[in-house]
Amino acid sequence: MFTDQLLAGRRILVTGGGTGLGRAMAAKFLSLGAELHICGRRKGVCDETATALMDEFGGKVMSYGVDIRDAAAVDHMIETIFEEGPLTDLINNAAGNFISRTQDLTPRGFDAVANIVMHGTFYVTHAVGKRWIAGGHRGNVLSITVTWVRNGSPYVVPSAMSKSAIHAMTMSLAAEWGRYGIRLNTIAPGEIPTEGMSKRIKPGDEAGAHTTRLNPMGRVGTLAELQNLAVFLISGGCDWINGETIAMDGGQALATGGNFYQLRDWSDADWAEARDAIKAQNDKDRAARG
Repeated sequence: MFTDQLLAGRRILVTGGGTGLGRAMAAKFLSLGAELHICGRRKGVCDETATALMDEFGGKVMSYGVDIRDAAAVDHMIETIFEEGPLTDLINNAAGNFISRTQDLTPRGFDAVANIVMHGTFYVTHAVGKRWIAGGHRGNVLSITVTWVRNGSPYVVPSAMSKSAIHAMTMSLAAEWGRYGIRLNTIAPGEIPTEGMSKRIKPGDEAGAHTTRLNPMGRVGTLAELQNLAVFLISGGCDWINGETIAMDGGQALATGGNFYQLRDWSDADWAEARDAIKAQNDKDRAARG
């Protein structure tokens, strides 16, 4: 689909690039000749991913352990990257989410999502964007959102609010920063099964069976489809796309709302089981970071 070395000369930062959707996009960019920078809270995971990607595709992948909730740490990472030259593209992929009845949420639980998704995404975008503007550099910001930015979603209210903030940021900065040659767009994918998504968002439905039943196209999405759309949006193939959110979900949001309304049928026991599964996954991740 894409010409060899299409992204040669590009320097791309992918947040949350060590695993899941971020890793998949990073791999595609590297395979097309880009220089990659990936970051995540677990530096060891990012280091392993960087080594694996270079072993497979060659090229250069730099990894950083950073918590994007920390604005000062983000700014230090971006300054370090720009010391060797400006980034050309930023992929805002890092996120967090879990299902919960809103009445069961604690402030800490709400902040766990909002601080990564809303605050963290802004911190990285701001740190990169202000350097692009100061240096007279063009650039692309591509963020991963959700289809529910258009219609909300029960049972994931912190994510719905925070992803909607990224949607608003994208439209706002597309208008404000377009004069500098800086474009901002988002991809709103439907279900593309990954471990993090399955354990915290769809416990008990790891194979995507529920989506397959409801989706107009009868299936979940693939990493390859996300990779291809991400490459197109930063490739220069149509630089007049600016401020847009592109859904990639087989039409599910149009048919069903694409959100978690169906969980209204869950019992107290179902919610207790989900909480236990999410807690177990969080404990596992904390142990890995330690």
